[in-house]
Amino acid sequence: MHRLSITRILAGTALAAMLAGSAAAHHGWSWAEADQIDLRGTIHSISFAPPHPTLEVRAEDGVWRVELGNPNQTQRSGFVEGQASVGDEIVATGNRSEDRSEKRMKAVRIVVAGKTFDIYPERIRTN
Repeated sequence: MHRLSITRILAGTALAAMLAGSAAAHHGWSWAEADQIDLRGTIHSISFAPPHPTLEVRAEDGVWRVELGNPNQTQRSGFVEGQASVGDEIVATGNRSEDRSEKRMKAVRIVVAGKTFDIYPERIRTN
């Protein structure tokens, strides 16, 4: 093989590894604390757009970004368009960002209008 071909292969492999690492960091739980919290507030906005549905929740300390599961997983929990509206009260249980300057959490369960949606049932920890 030519030296230029090997360099291109190595560069391509390195780029693929970096992109895979970025995707895993974004979609994984590595950015979230192990402990779970309950976030109580009012839904400020709802998005079902990929890569995963999100809620903006107005709580006592400001507006939080609440990330749900991927679209199929969120749908399997029963949380689909029409289940909640802006202004509804919500309790989101999940793992907040390790970066305390962020108001962001990955929800494992949400409760809206008395109805429970278990997004990640295997990850729910109760006391």
